[in-house]
This record gives sequence, structure tokens and C-alpha cells, in this order.
Amino acid sequence: MTAYYLIPMDKPYGATTVLGLVLGLLAVSALLVWQTRSVSRSPYPRLRAIEALAAVFPSLILLFATSYFLLERSQSGSFTESLSRTDSVYFTVTVFSTVGFGDIAPRTGVARSTVVFQMLADVLLIGVIAHVMLEAVRRGLDRRVRSGGAQPAAGPPPSGGPGGPAGGDLGPSA
Repeated sequence: MTAYYLIPMDKPYGATTVLGLVLGLLAVSALLVWQTRSVSRSPYPRLRAIEALAAVFPSLILLFATSYFLLERSQSGSFTESLSRTDSVYFTVTVFSTVGFGDIAPRTGVARSTVVFQMLADVLLIGVIAHVMLEAVRRGLDRRVRSGGAQPAAGPPPSGGPGGPAGGDLGPSA
């Protein structure tokens, strides 16, 4: 977050920005893969999954916030109001959370296309993250049980039931 506010953003929105957005999404995907592997290998996979999500989601938010900020600076009037860096984060979070207060809206085709791209990426990433992270937690708990580590707390087996994997693995003090 600090880098987002300190990095100079004076390049115009264009093909380079779109390429940066795509490369950024690939980097977030790579981060997700790396985090998933660390979750499945962790002695406390649930805690590690929370840490992984705390790294992946802000990266995605800041990636789109940067795109919106650069777009508004490059093409004034792309949104219903001028966007500062903070406004760009705010707008990105409202799109991500599907709240959509309506105070800021895209006005141009490029802005609307970028917002649609974010919506699709959000839906895809949320589904993928939910599935992949839950599977990584399950694998981590299974590995821990097979290796004779701590047994999961009372409840369904590590492969879980409707509520997902069970067990107390929130850390050494849990």
C-alpha cells in the first residue's frame, strides 16, 4: 500500500498500461500458486491460507486501482468524478465487493471495459482461490495426519464435510 502511494504514476493509460495489467494479473496468479504450495506444506495450513489471502487480495485491488488512476489521469472524464489514488482504491473495492454505491461510475468505453475486466477477474479469482485454497488446506491437513502430526479436533475428517476441513490448526497457541 505504501508503494502504491509513493510510486510516481505519470505514464499515460495505453497499451503499456493494459500490458502491465495483464502482467500484473499473471504475477498475482503466480503469487497464488506459490502461496497455495506453501499452504499445503505448512504445519498450520488454515493459518497459512489466511496469510496467503492477505497477500493475494490486496495485490489484486492495488493492481486495478493503479489502472483506474492512470486511466483517469490520461483521459479525464473517464469516470463520473476525478479519481485520486484513494478514490481509485475505493472504487476498486466497491467493484470487487459488488456494493457499487453509484457515486463513481465509468463513463467511457475504455473505463467500462476495464471495470468489466475487473469484475470477470474478481469472479474467476474468487472461485479459483476458494477452490484452490480449500484444497491446499485439505492436503496440508491430510499430510499432517499421515505423518503422525497433530490430529484434527473433533468433527468431520480432514477432507471435511459441508463446512470444509475441520481441525484446530490456527497456530501453536490455538
